[in-house]
Amino acid sequence: MRAFAGFPEDARFGGIPRVFFSQLLPQIDDLAELKVTIHLLYILYERKGYPRYITGRDLVADRALMRGVGGESALRSGLDRAVRRGVILRLAMESEGRPVELYLLNTQSDREARSKIESGEIDIGLLPGGEPFNMNGERPNIFALYEENIGMLSPMIAEELKDAEKRYPQSWIEDAFKEAVSLNKRNWRYIEAILKRWESEGKGHGEPGRGSKTDRDKYIKGKYGHVVKR
Repeated sequence: MRAFAGFPEDARFGGIPRVFFSQLLPQIDDLAELKVTIHLLYILYERKGYPRYITGRDLVADRALMRGVGGESALRSGLDRAVRRGVILRLAMESEGRPVELYLLNTQSDREARSKIESGEIDIGLLPGGEPFNMNGERPNIFALYEENIGMLSPMIAEELKDAEKRYPQSWIEDAFKEAVSLNKRNWRYIEAILKRWESEGKGHGEPGRGSKTDRDKYIKGKYGHVVKR
């Protein structure tokens, strides 16, 4: 066994609900289920946007998880047990003609989200899924992106950025900043307009970085046109 070197000073901590330790941990007697449950609690806590979910394909592609549980068979066993125990929700769907499994936490909010997905109120084809989860290293947060590309933060803007970070996936935020910088539109309202358009229309409508006249006009002549610098 290789000894652990210890937690670094800047180590981040994920959110594990207290009820896990008081009610679930004493019941779980399967190692694969324990590892899968802890991993999902951490990943879904870190996820942005609504609803917070992860696909079965994402989990199989997660090298840290696969090494930890010991392969796809153990992963499937752990997931099945966690679903039966009621810790996570599994939803079998079809996206772009392919079967896909969505996993959500068994919370009131996610139970409502599952119902909306099943009824078609939420279209999984427009959801920002498939974003790879990085267990190692840190991606720049929205505050760092703002200060590096726009300027000093004000308290009002900081609150708006905090809300946006909860609402949108990190990859969308990064791409929206790239889009704005590439067009020399270093303005939060412009970036926010991009994110809102992707949320309502789907991110595939106009790839970031292309900067076509049609795309620019959507921002310049749209709802936020009065705040976009030309």
